[in-house]
Amino acid sequence: MKHISIIIPRGTSIVDTIIAPYNLFRMANSHHQRLNGLSKPLFKIDLVGVNNEPVTYQNLFTINPTASIESVQKTDLIIISPISGNLEKGVKENQSFVEWIKKQRIVNDSDLASLCKGAFLLAETGLVNGKNCATHWTAHELFKQRYPDVKLIPESIICEDNGIYSSGGAYSILNFSLYLIERYFGRETAIWISKISEIEFDRLSQSEFIIFSGQKEHSDEPIKGAQEFIEKHYENKLNIETIAEGVSLNSRSFLRRFKKATSNTPLEYIQRVRVEAAKKKLESTTDTIMEIMFSIGYNDEKAFRRTFKKYSGLSPKEYQMKYNREMAFA
Repeated sequence: MKHISIIIPRGTSIVDTIIAPYNLFRMANSHHQRLNGLSKPLFKIDLVGVNNEPVTYQNLFTINPTASIESVQKTDLIIISPISGNLEKGVKENQSFVEWIKKQRIVNDSDLASLCKGAFLLAETGLVNGKNCATHWTAHELFKQRYPDVKLIPESIICEDNGIYSSGGAYSILNFSLYLIERYFGRETAIWISKISEIEFDRLSQSEFIIFSGQKEHSDEPIKGAQEFIEKHYENKLNIETIAEGVSLNSRSFLRRFKKATSNTPLEYIQRVRVEAAKKKLESTTDTIMEIMFSIGYNDEKAFRRTFKKYSGLSPKEYQMKYNREMAFA
């Protein structure tokens, strides 16, 4: 019998992100057994702790491990549950898991699947250096700073690289679990789970959920000044050279420092600020797409629609119909 390990991290975590995959995989295991007339289920599924002691979250919810890292000598798939709160502290608290995950991959060729900010524990192993990885959009900047050798794919809900899987936001774990269930139990079982649990199938991007608030977790004060200028004047025609002069930098130095500090070029930053402004208007007003386009500084409809979809994953109309209550029920 094959084996799945769902880890129970120490410290702070969202209990749903541990229980939901556990229940979905148990359902898939039972359905796959019935569907194929098997005498026993395909997988043994364990909730794995550092030891056998119960773990309590938010002083409310206690999870009892069914196995410990010492007792699980070989496993086929490790689902790395998210840590939350102070991520650097969470990584330190869970170093025992990091070493166990690394050993299982190297010695037993186990598949690995990190959920949300569990990507920090995955990246800590060094096993994704040079590989693609996804995590929750709120942690992108810290992740890039801490793991510069990992190829972070910001917009993805799901990444896969040679048996190492990772996912985006917290409750996209449901979609990610379906993705893994399809890999291990087949598409027919995954579709059944999707229908019985009413989970949307094949959702692969987190772009539409990202709230862009500017990357200001850096110490370059002139660049912060430029960011603030862009955010106050995004609806106007902005000239990169003028912005650079306004913070007493030459254009070449400004471009280099802006990219280093924010991970965006100034033009990309302007686009993202404008798109975020457009999203808020689309959510809260009944203005036409053209009216919104002009109000945020665009005159070219084709360019606006292309840029909006690039950063939101939806067309302006699709976004408005999905998130504007008045428009959706008109």
